[in-house]
Amino acid sequence: MANFSKSSVPQFSVEVYQNEYLPEGGRDVNAIVTVTSTGGGTTGGVPLAGRAPVDAGTPVQSTNAAVVLMVDCSGSMDYPPTKMRNARDATAAAIDTLRDGTLFAVVAGTHVAKDVYPGNGQLAKADPGTKARAKESLRRLSAGGGTAIGTWLRLADRLLGAADVDIRHGILLTDGRNEHESPEDLRAALDSCAGRFTCDARGVGTDWEVKEVTAIASALLGTADIVADPSGLAADFTQMMENAMGKEVADVVLRLWTPVGVEIVFVKQVAPTVAELTGRRTEAGPRAGDYPTGSWGDESRDYHVCVRVPEAGVGQEMLAARVSLVLPPPSGGGTPQTLSQGLVRAVWTDDMAASTSINPQVAHYTGQAELAQVIQQGLDARKSGDSDGATAKLGRAVQLASASGNADTAKLLSKVVDVVDAATGTVRLKARVAEADEMTLETRSTKTVRVKK
Repeated sequence: MANFSKSSVPQFSVEVYQNEYLPEGGRDVNAIVTVTSTGGGTTGGVPLAGRAPVDAGTPVQSTNAAVVLMVDCSGSMDYPPTKMRNARDATAAAIDTLRDGTLFAVVAGTHVAKDVYPGNGQLAKADPGTKARAKESLRRLSAGGGTAIGTWLRLADRLLGAADVDIRHGILLTDGRNEHESPEDLRAALDSCAGRFTCDARGVGTDWEVKEVTAIASALLGTADIVADPSGLAADFTQMMENAMGKEVADVVLRLWTPVGVEIVFVKQVAPTVAELTGRRTEAGPRAGDYPTGSWGDESRDYHVCVRVPEAGVGQEMLAARVSLVLPPPSGGGTPQTLSQGLVRAVWTDDMAASTSINPQVAHYTGQAELAQVIQQGLDARKSGDSDGATAKLGRAVQLASASGNADTAKLLSKVVDVVDAATGTVRLKARVAEADEMTLETRSTKTVRVKK
């Protein structure tokens, strides 16, 4: 198990931003919950089972993580031939980034999945020798066959599931559509793997399906992106592996407790990306439910919680929800660790100025969630030939991106529409749009900017 130096004590914090005031009869309470982990490893300041702190200055090597790299080796990876070469180079770069002691494997994915290193259903422990042998095995990868991503994920799950580690992570690269298994097969694989490991997914080139790749990342609490030019794969894979190596604790959940009579309207992550969590609740005792957040390193994320409280009169107040960050016990049993918590309140008032004021954080992220939605709707309308609908939705997207300061998304939108007036959302659809530009906008549509607090 990994050891943590006394010189960096990790901590989680929870901050709640809301306007707790409701008018008489008001029922919906909105809050933005900011969760931050700081201090090296993120175990909430409490050593996890099997992890003793070591003296400051002692070299720390992680054996608490396992990573499986899934590389598309279908026939389309040979067109152009540089695509396969770039994929091999990118995988080699990711292997170089592994911390010594990390368990790892390489899977070649076609219409079947094969663990090409170390093989025989095993994981290797990263050290200079195993890294060199893994990179040697990459030279034998060649393109041929179809694409059945569900089989890749199931093999990764078997490999990772055999490892006695906290952090289980996959990195998946594909260049084509999942044509050799049904959508139901892929969905079943994702359902089977959800909660067992996290996975970052990348589409290379422009012949893959955005909704397939983003669905993989969403289900497995990872990131999705496009690498339109295969020459950019090595840098992207290195960054993904560096991020994976920065994770120190997995399976942290956002636990929402509500009093009798309070309904949960939705729970979603809103930064750094928009991710719907409402339907992923698992019960955690009377009136409490857990929402998965995946693995954590040194980072901060924002969540939007909306609950519906019973009607009450002016002057009444109540605790609308308690939000806790909880580390569940290991599979062998034990007590959950509450790492931090915050409270969501409701206070009824006849002060119209107080009850109609929208909290800046809530307003900002409501706009960011709408931005992601209208981009998707606009692109879908454009693909179906609905020019008026596409213009309206993408115009609204330009307006929202401009108002919130989301410069990256505004730049991507400008490659799909000509912006006449950003403030009013007046745009014209471009007659010709590069496929890579449209796919990049769709893939990155859920990325948000943090509110300026």
